[in-house]
Amino acid sequence: KMTLPLALVALISAFGSSFQYGYNVSVINSPAPYMQDFYNKTYLDRTGAPMDSGFQTLLWSLTVSMFPLGGLFGSLMVWPMVNNCGRKGTLLINNLFSIAAAILMGTSELAKTFEVIILSRVVMGIFAGLASNVVPMFLGEMSPKNLRGAIGVVPQLFITIGILAAQILGLNSILGNAKGWPVLLGLTGIPSLIQLLTLPFFPESPRYLLIQKGNEEQARKALQRLRGTEDVDDEIQEMYQEDRSEKEEGQFSVLSLFTYRGLRWQLISIIVMMGGQQLSGVNGVFYYADRIFESAGVQSNSIQYVTVSIGAINVVMTLLAVFIVESLGRRILLLAGFVMCSTSCAILTLALNLQTTVSWMSYLSIVCVIAYIVGHAIGPSPIPAVMITEMFLQSSRPAAFMVGGSVHWLSNFTVGLVFLYMEAGLGPYSFLIFCAICVGTLLYIFFVVPETKNKTFMEINRIMAKRNKVEVQESKE
Repeated sequence: KMTLPLALVALISAFGSSFQYGYNVSVINSPAPYMQDFYNKTYLDRTGAPMDSGFQTLLWSLTVSMFPLGGLFGSLMVWPMVNNCGRKGTLLINNLFSIAAAILMGTSELAKTFEVIILSRVVMGIFAGLASNVVPMFLGEMSPKNLRGAIGVVPQLFITIGILAAQILGLNSILGNAKGWPVLLGLTGIPSLIQLLTLPFFPESPRYLLIQKGNEEQARKALQRLRGTEDVDDEIQEMYQEDRSEKEEGQFSVLSLFTYRGLRWQLISIIVMMGGQQLSGVNGVFYYADRIFESAGVQSNSIQYVTVSIGAINVVMTLLAVFIVESLGRRILLLAGFVMCSTSCAILTLALNLQTTVSWMSYLSIVCVIAYIVGHAIGPSPIPAVMITEMFLQSSRPAAFMVGGSVHWLSNFTVGLVFLYMEAGLGPYSFLIFCAICVGTLLYIFFVVPETKNKTFMEINRIMAKRNKVEVQESKE
């Protein structure tokens, strides 16, 4: 059952970490023109000459793409940090990145420096890279198996709430204006501060305490507090069983993960799901939603309100996923989500091509964008991180998150970088590429990925062992 300490630790870690990841994904969309003016003005004051447009485009694309690049660096730090500092410890240390970046971004205008904004985006990215991997791992290891999916979707829910918060605060009438943008960028430090002050009162991951630290007493205390009952023997036994089956293998590094046959299909599945999640074009759709609405004839001053309503749909659908992931299972949500995304991309290509000739096509393209976002929010966005937690055992999980996280951020970076050129070269047909990626990922999941709901980590391990054609080591009592 859901206990108060478990609910609180999920909320605090998701609000302090995942929320800010979402917030920083979309925070620079609305104030972009004002920030670009600031870049120009600063450059003019320094050199006495205006900035040429090519250099400005370069600086702006750096400002956008440094965030996912930082995310990649953050993912590479996951494995050493969670093994040495623990899950909770890593989240606490991570807050220092975000608070530092928030202070730098908030004061950049006073200091008359735009380089600091670009640097802070890297630092914020490192924070997000760690957060997006450590929070699902931390919560997945703390949840009982019947709530693991629902609690595993909570980080993604807070990412969508973060996106929505940035969209609302970024409205011209609030902070998305010439005066307000430094405040808008600096606000990201507040959730970190709250997490830094509250998270220390909650337990570390019981699995980490028992399996990696070998401290049964602390693990038992942590479990009793999280489960709200004295009797946690079954779970302690299950952890010992997992620990024994892994003793032969030792701690996995990323290199040994790639060479170990017993985890081959799990690893391929993570790479396909994480790559598919980002390369399916969700950021392309988000980055360019405004442009799609503009070409659909939405008034430019109302576009930001349409964007906010899409952010709200995203939150509602992810919230729905929290409630249905345990009853329907992971597989169904992933498959249904990718079916919706691929269909939307295909119809969107058609609609964008015909919107000059057929008047109502522009409305169809808006419907496609909304359908795409709904599809992505119920499956492809939240589920892959839940699956990494579930498909790997304690010894290989940190390395698996490092691989999954790196694929996630590399793909995110690639889409952000390449989409402008794709759009210039292919126009509306660029969505056909996303459609193909959705279909490919869909087929892979259909044929390879098992259902994992309500199974212990050991049971899932046995299902995958059959696919890898290896024996599972299980020592007899």
